[in-house]
Amino acid sequence: MKNTVVALAAAFGLTMNAQTSKPPIQYPETKKGSVTDDYFGTNVPDPYRWLEDDRSAETAKWVTEQNKVTFSYLDKIPFRDAIKTRMEKLWNYERISAPFREGDIYYYYKNNGLQNQSVLYRKDKNGKEEVFLDPNTFSKDGTTSLSQVQFTKKGELAAYMISEGGSDWGKIIVMDALTKKLTGETIENVKFSSISWNGSDGFYYSTYEKPEGSLLSAKTDTHKLYYHKLGTPQNSDKVIFGEGQKRRYVGGYVTEDGSYLIITAANSTSGKELFLLDLKNPKSGIVTLVDNMNNDSSVLDHRNGKLYIYTNYNAPNGKVVVVDAKAPQQANWKDLIPESKNVLSPSMGGGYIFAKYIKDAVSVVTQYNYDGKPVREIKLPGLGSAAGFEGRPDEKILYYSFTNYIVPGTIYSYDTSTGSSTIYSKPDVKFNSDDYVSEQVFYTSKDGIRIPMIITYRKGLKRNKHNPTMLYGYGGFNISLTPAFSVANLVWMENGGIYAVANLRGGGEYGRKWHDAGTKLQKQNVFDDFIAAAEYLIKNDYTSPNYLSIRGGSNGGLLVGATMAQRPELFKVALPAVGVLDMLRYHTFTSGAGWAYDYGTSADNAEMFHYLKGYSPLHNIKAGTKYPATLVTTGDHDDRVVPAHSFKFAAALQAATTANSAPALIRIDVNAGHGAGKSVAQTIAELTDIQAFTLYNMGIEPQAMKGRKGRPARRIPSDKSIRNKKG
Repeated sequence: MKNTVVALAAAFGLTMNAQTSKPPIQYPETKKGSVTDDYFGTNVPDPYRWLEDDRSAETAKWVTEQNKVTFSYLDKIPFRDAIKTRMEKLWNYERISAPFREGDIYYYYKNNGLQNQSVLYRKDKNGKEEVFLDPNTFSKDGTTSLSQVQFTKKGELAAYMISEGGSDWGKIIVMDALTKKLTGETIENVKFSSISWNGSDGFYYSTYEKPEGSLLSAKTDTHKLYYHKLGTPQNSDKVIFGEGQKRRYVGGYVTEDGSYLIITAANSTSGKELFLLDLKNPKSGIVTLVDNMNNDSSVLDHRNGKLYIYTNYNAPNGKVVVVDAKAPQQANWKDLIPESKNVLSPSMGGGYIFAKYIKDAVSVVTQYNYDGKPVREIKLPGLGSAAGFEGRPDEKILYYSFTNYIVPGTIYSYDTSTGSSTIYSKPDVKFNSDDYVSEQVFYTSKDGIRIPMIITYRKGLKRNKHNPTMLYGYGGFNISLTPAFSVANLVWMENGGIYAVANLRGGGEYGRKWHDAGTKLQKQNVFDDFIAAAEYLIKNDYTSPNYLSIRGGSNGGLLVGATMAQRPELFKVALPAVGVLDMLRYHTFTSGAGWAYDYGTSADNAEMFHYLKGYSPLHNIKAGTKYPATLVTTGDHDDRVVPAHSFKFAAALQAATTANSAPALIRIDVNAGHGAGKSVAQTIAELTDIQAFTLYNMGIEPQAMKGRKGRPARRIPSDKSIRNKKG
């Protein structure tokens, strides 16, 4: 490896400064109201209810004042600019997605490095490249993103959806894909929707009726599936499903061969009904496949009169079944790829079924024929996360991506006939992965359950209890945390940091039972798993409470808020991002009621109310408690987890501080939402501030010597990117 400047630290060059006394932070005064709610005879004050009004001038003033205090604090961190410079330098590499064919043209996304949004390119059959859609031209500040684009089967028309300021609400715009000219048709106020063409006459999409009050925070709980016929106004779009019935999430998509419209309907994020409509005979009406919301099922494909369906019905880890399309009810389903001990997520392409499994949080992929016979287990580049293996039935070359915590996302082409993989696109990131190691350990939670965790750091790191460590978790909604490369994590590790990811209950790493074990009246299991991860890192001398930070976003923000309230002495820094922090009222905002499968609600019954109140971060902040230094992050346009959660939590935390308390700050991004579509500039700025705040409050100063070379990184041969080790 060349003797490069190791941006912020020579191999292990950190300075640990004694924390000098700093003048107390003068927080903006946050008034307390007199609102009190009665829950089953228990009165609960809600003094910061006024911060829920995202349209009020008073809330806007509070946001401005809080940001002023926060950025004044961050501006004084001496090495903040050096972190940002290094992050920008490492981030500045070309990223290319896997190509996909529409008609006779191949499309792909590309970012030259620091572009705020990735650009959609295309190449014709002669290899001529041109820009098809550049989201960077949608707005001056790069905060309008391209959330999806869907083509007709022949590729002559495209419908694409944009999101402005990070909002979940978007617009669908139709264009002539051959000429790149807009047709003049725009569908407004679309939320939680796919786009699925029916031939070239029109497309299906889903949305809610525009709510009364704030578009960002008002409750939305009746979703409908519409059909838009080209050349007609939006107000004449036909409701296909959802009229006169309350469904919080409704989706629709057309099978690859155009034969059937598949409809899904749900009231929560787990469990859904399943229907189909024969598009060759639409007057036959909608047919029910699954009439309850006890499980999750989706149609993968229709082929030769048979439907291929993924389901976790009677199979918590998932399986693939097959059924006659003329008699598709659940009672007629037959197993094609049976359930295994690993969690299944299948895809289709090249005339095959690809069974993508998660085994202890890493990928294993097996290729199957349509008769359910295995063709081969695919040899992946290493232990990590593989995604892709999708395409049209006639495509013999498919593409997949592979990554882990020390390997940047690389695109491979895959020959479905021979099983061979070839690198298609490998990013040129200016670092040597052989200088880092990821090890998987297993630790025991409070109730004896075995939990996996992957710990990543620079080789040669000493377990001396003084390593700055960032522990990340999520633990909810059946979502699996699998290994993925991050420039921000690389910068953290360059500075001697350890990055640890715990695979907590509530996630999807071990199937539905694992998920259910972290829901409703078992939610405390998730927090106990996270606390046990921290205790493992401390017990095994990776770090100590003075150098341990915890981070998580959304449901992970709840995780951080709850654990810092329950075990404040265990952590030096807490970083809750866009968190669900008011567990008594989360279901009253936007689509929050749909999260009840995981949480339950305070309106369910007295037992559920008391359980939620017992861990709700907002309701468990106690005056005089020594909490970790806390940087709450959110976006003013977050209409998934409304920023009021973060506003109220920060206000309560600040009210509980004393002159000797650690900082309790909130950083509020303007023109940003829950995270999707955030510009590169916004992302780098936020990640810089998170790392600078964390190291500063640990008393650690990276040796950032501008213009001076650090020691050369040592090359140490690597055996495997991830080592399995029992803990």
